[in-house]
Amino acid sequence: MKTVQNTFKTATLLCLLVVATATSFGQMALDKVDVNVAIITFDAETMDYGTIEQNSNGERTFTFTNNGNAPLIISNVKSSCGCTVPSYSKTPIAPNTSGVITVKYDTKRVGAFSKTITVTSNATEQTTKLKVKGNVVAAK
Repeated sequence: MKTVQNTFKTATLLCLLVVATATSFGQMALDKVDVNVAIITFDAETMDYGTIEQNSNGERTFTFTNNGNAPLIISNVKSSCGCTVPSYSKTPIAPNTSGVITVKYDTKRVGAFSKTITVTSNATEQTTKLKVKGNVVAAK
């Protein structure tokens, strides 16, 4: 019985030693990796126009920040329909700097709307989906 207990204790100690060593080497490997990444963070990912009048100003702005340590490059911004036109800067956004994506919804169309804007970049999250929604009522 004592042999089984000693074997169990030895095996347990060996397992703990292996785990501790692996964790230590893994941490040293992570400490030595120098990773440069862009991280895009939007102030808001949904723009609610609320209720607006027909033919009113349909332009809104999404603000974002590059919270990474490498330049952020937005390669494409597209909408789910032709009634929503996005525009953005094609120049890289430096770390800890902000930028904007402007979206113009065609307010000639009456009724509720919900559209998606897809942003593609070199950020850690390569694709971000933004939403615009609201309701256009007929002008009086």
